[in-house]
Amino acid sequence: QVELVESGGGLVQAGGSLRLSCAASGRTFSSYAMGWFRQAPGKEREFVSAISENSGATRIYVESVKGRFTISRDNAKNTAYLQMNSLKPEDTAAYYCAARHRIPSEVAAEYHDWGQGTQVTVSS
Repeated sequence: QVELVESGGGLVQAGGSLRLSCAASGRTFSSYAMGWFRQAPGKEREFVSAISENSGATRIYVESVKGRFTISRDNAKNTAYLQMNSLKPEDTAAYYCAARHRIPSEVAAEYHDWGQGTQVTVSS
């Protein structure tokens, strides 16, 4: 089990950038695949991006963020990141990071640990 804490959310104008961080506790962070999900008011939680364990060689994105968002990880710092560029109002949501063993997934139910979320608001 791993404890996750997100940070980096905020209010930004359309076209702007934010970098979300997900700090993890524990000594085995490198063995976890990390995912980012988001949930807007009145909508279901949506997959955004995920990165594989260790070197993070495998990275997957939802179509709507491809070319704008980049997921990465720094195992020495026990932290995963989501760099968000060219933000749009429709990116407004609470963003959550999540962990699961080894293989990244687009399915929220397959993640066993979640952070508390950080709010991203993009104004038009």
